[in-house]
Amino acid sequence: MASALYQSIEMLSRDKGIDPGIVIGAVEDAIALATRKYYKTQENMRAEMDRESGEIRAYVFKTVVEGPEQVEDETNQMTLEEARALAPEVEVGAELRFYKDTTPLGRIAAQMAKQVIFQKVREAERDTVYNEYNHRAGEVLTATVKRLEPMDVIFDLGKAEARMPKREQSRLEQFAVGERVRVVLLRVDRAAKGPQVIVSRAAPTLVQNLFQSEVPEIYDGTVSIKAIAREAGERTKIAVQSRDKDVDPVGACVGMKGMRVQSIIRELRGEKIDIIEYSDEITTFAEKALQPAKVSRVSITDLGEKQLEVIVDDTQLSLAIGKKGQNVRLAAKLLQWKIDIKSEEEKRQEVEQQMTAMGGGPSTPIEQVTELGDAILEKLIAAGITTVESLADMTPEQLEEVPGIGEKTVEKISVAVRHYFGQYEEGEERPAGAEAAPAAEEEESMEKTPEEILAGEAGQGRAEEVGGLSAEDLIDAEEENSESDAYSDADAREEAIELNNDSVDTLVDESQDLSDEGIDDGRDRG
Repeated sequence: MASALYQSIEMLSRDKGIDPGIVIGAVEDAIALATRKYYKTQENMRAEMDRESGEIRAYVFKTVVEGPEQVEDETNQMTLEEARALAPEVEVGAELRFYKDTTPLGRIAAQMAKQVIFQKVREAERDTVYNEYNHRAGEVLTATVKRLEPMDVIFDLGKAEARMPKREQSRLEQFAVGERVRVVLLRVDRAAKGPQVIVSRAAPTLVQNLFQSEVPEIYDGTVSIKAIAREAGERTKIAVQSRDKDVDPVGACVGMKGMRVQSIIRELRGEKIDIIEYSDEITTFAEKALQPAKVSRVSITDLGEKQLEVIVDDTQLSLAIGKKGQNVRLAAKLLQWKIDIKSEEEKRQEVEQQMTAMGGGPSTPIEQVTELGDAILEKLIAAGITTVESLADMTPEQLEEVPGIGEKTVEKISVAVRHYFGQYEEGEERPAGAEAAPAAEEEESMEKTPEEILAGEAGQGRAEEVGGLSAEDLIDAEEENSESDAYSDADAREEAIELNNDSVDTLVDESQDLSDEGIDDGRDRG
């Protein structure tokens, strides 16, 4: 019959889930250490326990060697001759035992033995936990909340305790002691002082396992989960694909009236879930991954670095980026590609800048807008606006920031630029012959020879001079005439209007002076 000590060891082993032989070994090592400490010897010491009687005996053992020349440690070795004097049948390599009396071992030795036993049992327990859970990383377990710490949550897995750090928790979740939840086993940390099993509620594997439990098509393999991107407590994007053309993968995951996905959302305490149909075409997949935003177009900018450029409408830019960049960040995780989102306006400005940098952009002097007065031109040029194109790209708000430009001047500039590009609103007067005259002149000039054009422009008195000009002289003369034609009737009318305005201003000033003099005279008479 087993002794009471051995029965206690068996009970302890069952509670800790370890082999009883490990506990017995720990007890024997503790007694051997305490005995050597008591006798203050460096001899090799061992102990053995009798399971029937519960007696623990400690002994010193020495190894038998051939002769004196083989003895390296006199304390723990002895020659064959010395050994046969004690045991005639002993051979080289055998061990001789010399038992020590354990009766005088006191309280200090017992306390030391207790510490050694606890340490050995703890190490054995940790090894058992490691061997039990190390190969189960990524598995979803059902755990019970055991206690709540300031940063961590401690779970009871049945055979061991598990720890869930703060970074592996969802911000939406609060736990109560005794509550049963599903967790993902991340890893087993042998170096940890406390529970060494690390679990998580923030891992994407948890969402995958929940869909496998709720959606039969995923469980039987008809619908497969291709990728998951998750920010715990905020939003999850999951890409699914169907192997059967008659099965809608998104509809299967959503369920009738959303019952399946709503069950998963409740388990995740209200976390939002976007279910996306997977596509092998990366551009198509990117459009779907950025839902609910509508994408205008997607292009691959760098295939080696896996970079995409996504263009969206100006009104869809904020929706595509998401709150604090969450939507595009999750889409990038889902695709495993880098995504650069731009609005239509940003892309247009980028193209214009590239064209300007390449020297292909238009550059028309601002002086060509004849409807702008000299005063306005001076203010615009002083502000660095020297081309018609740059003026046309400016918004009214930007124009109002220019010193000396007000709302009425902004309206005048807008009308002048619009007229410059030939855009007239309904009811606006076009300059006489603004369209017909240039066309007629151009058609007429195409029918005449250069000599005839120059002769007509120069007058009858110089017709004989044209005949003696060379081709180069004719070109120079034509350029001079074209420069002189730049002064049109519209310019003459504008100058006349400016003169009339100056005359009116002069009359106003003179009348003001006369009025002031009359007032002064009245005061003198008073």
